[in-house]
Amino acid sequence: MSVTARTSVVEPPVPPVPPPADLRDRFLGMRTTPITRRRLDVFRKNGRAFWSLWIFVAIFFLSLFAEFLCNDKPLLVRYDGAFYVPVFVSYPETTFGGFFPAEAEYRDPAVIELIQEKGWMLWPPVRYDYRTINYDLRRTAPAPPSRENLLGTDDQARDVVARVVYGIRISILFGFSVVIFSSIIGIVAGATQGYWGGRFDLYFQRFMEVWGSVPQLYVIIIVAAVITPTFWVLLGIFLLWSWMGLVGLVRAEFIRARNFDYVRAARALGLSDWGVMFKHVLPNAMVAVMTFVPFTLAGSVTLLSSLDFIGYGLPVGSPSLGELTLQARNNLHAPWLGFTAFFTLGILLILLVFIGEGVRDAFDPRKNQA
Repeated sequence: MSVTARTSVVEPPVPPVPPPADLRDRFLGMRTTPITRRRLDVFRKNGRAFWSLWIFVAIFFLSLFAEFLCNDKPLLVRYDGAFYVPVFVSYPETTFGGFFPAEAEYRDPAVIELIQEKGWMLWPPVRYDYRTINYDLRRTAPAPPSRENLLGTDDQARDVVARVVYGIRISILFGFSVVIFSSIIGIVAGATQGYWGGRFDLYFQRFMEVWGSVPQLYVIIIVAAVITPTFWVLLGIFLLWSWMGLVGLVRAEFIRARNFDYVRAARALGLSDWGVMFKHVLPNAMVAVMTFVPFTLAGSVTLLSSLDFIGYGLPVGSPSLGELTLQARNNLHAPWLGFTAFFTLGILLILLVFIGEGVRDAFDPRKNQA
């Protein structure tokens, strides 16, 4: 009688499940390195910079939806059983039972009466956009703050709240555009100078010295005399000079790191010069770039407001904080214009400076000791 031995199969141990990423990693969408975590911790512990960042993000986020906050068109209209969205689509007055084929004037009492007979309208918090003129003022413009115009009107009877909201958006978008494009140009210029050096670095430095001596304001005045300066024209003029602010920082970092052992090893392995520059050396230079970005943004907002103040900025009628400051100077009997311009620009610049100080401390190696 044979006995068959029964062998038991030993299953391999199940590997432990890695712990889930913390909230910061989920927010960033990736696993952060220890030094990045320390930088985030340093920035978060700086309460002034941390809260300034959130306040600035909230202000910028709300300004992106300016059309839904300040508009002379209702957000939603229900008329005769159908829904209409005048914010996105232009409807003729005949759609609501009127006589004119032109776009409906929703602030017109006649149009309001037509719509309310068979429906209703949902208005934004402020029933004006930056171009709307309040024809129902009971006194000469600029009118003081009231329930209808919370911050009053300017000298053309336009609502100040609406112009501030739209002006904040265009100022911040302009600043971000300058920062992004000037950073790209400045990083490439500084990287090539510092990495290759030699005559290329020498000639490029002489070119920057000559180009930097060209007065930027005179160029803007000449261009404004030939063509009407627009958002993109001003952005192009700003980029002619703004990129030079980062070149020195990036160039110095590349000069310091180009002869390090890991750079030589990358060259020996056959990596191209551009690969070495942007894969191995650039991450070290980004410390200086990130520290410089908030201050560049603040400078761009200030410069745009200054040009609008002297009349060489955005086209006439554009929502601008600098134009509001000019109106405050021309209407000293309307102090609400001056207070609004002062506090709006002051709060924006203070927030950006506090954020810049927090970023600078976060990237400071003396404060990132383990």
